[in-house]
Amino acid sequence: MTMAVKNVNEKTAPQEFEIRLSGSGGQGLQLLAMIFARAFSDEGKVVAQSQSYEPTSRGGLSRSDLVVGMSEPDYPLATSVDFMLILDQVAVKAADDIIKDDALVITDARLVTDPPKGAFRVVALPITETAIRLGNARVANIVALGALAGEGNLCSREVMEAAIRESVPRKFTDLNIKAFQEGLNLIGFVRANRLEPGCGIS
Repeated sequence: MTMAVKNVNEKTAPQEFEIRLSGSGGQGLQLLAMIFARAFSDEGKVVAQSQSYEPTSRGGLSRSDLVVGMSEPDYPLATSVDFMLILDQVAVKAADDIIKDDALVITDARLVTDPPKGAFRVVALPITETAIRLGNARVANIVALGALAGEGNLCSREVMEAAIRESVPRKFTDLNIKAFQEGLNLIGFVRANRLEPGCGIS
């Protein structure tokens, strides 16, 4: 699928919001959180970051939360999430009772077969398949970064790409930038085809 890359900041980004990045161990969620935190900080926002994971290094539940605003948050832990990423079915149950009714939830269509249900908007995307097509399944987290940043209008594309360059090994920079752009392309397809909440693409 080839689409023109969209600018992330088509709309004004929210000033205060909470993000949960969730999946299983080994999916690079902590790196994802670090990139987001760096980008938000570079745009002048204050970020509180927390993480939780099961003792199992791979396959167990892993998540990272960010509370973002223009000033120090009253409470540094996420309690009512505006934007959620779910990269593995194991993380779905942990999403109960924390997602706002008007939240955006992005899932991996391959690994999340039974996404959470509620008044929030769920967009299932071929995140893992896109990473595999790029030649490395390990960049699925960066594909997801592009999708969440793009659909949530969370940060400018230029700032996000700079944060990626500062956060990944130099020899993998080009691959990660490409993965980010492919995540934006997925959102461009969703917008162009006006997919309804709860729908996805494959």
